Amino acid sequence: MSNAELKKQAVARAAIDYIEYDDIVGVGTGSTVNYFIEYLKPLKNKISGAVASSLSTQKKLEENGIKVFNLNDVNDIPIYIDGADEVNLNFQLIKGGGGALTREKIIAGASAKFICIVDESKIVDVLGKFPLPVEVLPMARSFAAREIIKKQGMPVWREGFITDNDNIILDIHHMDILEPIKMEKVLNQIPGVVTVGLFAERGADIVLVSDAKTVKKLKINK
Repeated sequence: MSNAELKKQAVARAAIDYIEYDDIVGVGTGSTVNYFIEYLKPLKNKISGAVASSLSTQKKLEENGIKVFNLNDVNDIPIYIDGADEVNLNFQLIKGGGGALTREKIIAGASAKFICIVDESKIVDVLGKFPLPVEVLPMARSFAAREIIKKQGMPVWREGFITDNDNIILDIHHMDILEPIKMEKVLNQIPGVVTVGLFAERGADIVLVSDAKTVKKLKINK
């Protein structure tokens, strides 16, 4: 197993310590989360179940014998575990490399605590080196792209990819996101945009980071 995969495995294992008896666990999407699901399996009789952020995550949870709830059928989600494509020192994130940003953002918003699990390569000073995903209604693809260009971004259509919500994704390149909350609001106002992969207004509560030797809790910038 590569060093990168070992880091993902380590931080996924560390997140298990935050799961409490009878929790309904929000579960994100991605390669690091897949390791988390493996570690969650032995706790399937301890927790009440999970809410999945994607169809692929739902399938993996069910394959591991973990009960999956529809978000509409639960009142509270005490904890949400997910990765990120970038994390700044204010615990603001870029997410959506795997295309599940809308459901991830909904579950993050519905959860009392959001724990982000990443390796050290995802920590940045300024968000935006990783292309920012934007989920868009198919009919609005060209219009939304033109509006994004006006805001100094370079949108690229993720051809051949359809989200679980039957929409498309534009990935915005070459954008230094100096004011993440402001940018999140501006992009969300473009007609046809469903969700922006900026988790700024509702960022993570805790960020766990794995390096070559350990898993540590990131300190927020003050």
